[in-house]
Amino acid sequence: MAEAGLDSTKVDAFGDRLLGILNDATLALMISVGHRTGLFDVLGKLPPASCEDIAKTAGLAERYVREWLGAMVTGSVVTYDADSKTYALPAEHAALLTREAAPDNFAVFAQYVSVLGGVEDQIVECFQNGGGVPYSAFPRFHKVMAEESYQTVVSSLEAHILPIAEGLVKQLETGIDVLDIGCGSGRALHRLAKSFPSSRFSGYDLSPDAVEKAEADARQDGLTNLRFEQKDLTQWNETENYDLVTAFDAIHDQAKPSVVLSGIHRVLRPGGTFLMQDIRMSSHLENNLDNPIGPFIYTISCMHCMTVSLAQGGDGLGAAWGEELATQMLKEAGFSTVEVHRLEHDIQNNFYLMKK
Repeated sequence: MAEAGLDSTKVDAFGDRLLGILNDATLALMISVGHRTGLFDVLGKLPPASCEDIAKTAGLAERYVREWLGAMVTGSVVTYDADSKTYALPAEHAALLTREAAPDNFAVFAQYVSVLGGVEDQIVECFQNGGGVPYSAFPRFHKVMAEESYQTVVSSLEAHILPIAEGLVKQLETGIDVLDIGCGSGRALHRLAKSFPSSRFSGYDLSPDAVEKAEADARQDGLTNLRFEQKDLTQWNETENYDLVTAFDAIHDQAKPSVVLSGIHRVLRPGGTFLMQDIRMSSHLENNLDNPIGPFIYTISCMHCMTVSLAQGGDGLGAAWGEELATQMLKEAGFSTVEVHRLEHDIQNNFYLMKK
């Protein structure tokens, strides 16, 4: 019962919303499990099937699959026929939950819930004592980030992203030197190195594990025009070595973003291009109230992007640094003109184009 002076209708409405949040949060965990175990992919190909048949096809333990299906059915993700005791994933749901649905597979993003939940204790300590949580505390983050990057960036490189810079594809075909900042496991560079064998590609990342994975993949595919290096970009003194620098969802994570941006301007040759993808947010909270993924971005920022920067003694810029601050910092780094591009199919990102 609501206390005196409270609007009971509003209390009840907010209680209903909180109940929905609890259900949806736990569903997100189960959606992550469904993605990682391949259950959505199996269901996407099967006709209505029993739990036993689903588990057998997926090669999984039936008892766990049965409980997972319970969550999926009560969460209105999977349908259930009580008479035949069969389960089905509607085609309209499969279109947003299977690997074949990429780049529209929401299950990839659901993995962030469990990844971030794994550092909740450390984040609470940071609330109490300050400081940050280091990259090493996120053992699966780079793997999940690489999968997301494949959906949002790699799959769109040739068709949507590279054409933002007029003439860039032709330059890559002829042969130029390219650097990717915060390359992670190198999926974007891997794709570019395959597509443009006349160009030379380098990737820098702070994580030695990510660089090791990137190097192994390059060796496996015999890509001799691709190299990776573990590097702390707060101490970076190269000059005019590259014609193109890219940064895909990486600048806001840096300990010293302004230092990195100045280094990018310095490392570009005259006439060179900097292409930066970063989160589509405003620097002002009041402008983000209608952002459809606002809570998602602020949560990832608090529990990863901001904290890993603070753990390095950095600025803690965060994923929600926003278009206004990004534009200001790019100009302060030496780029006189900053173009901001938005792709019709991508609600999450801005693409910034700068020339030296």
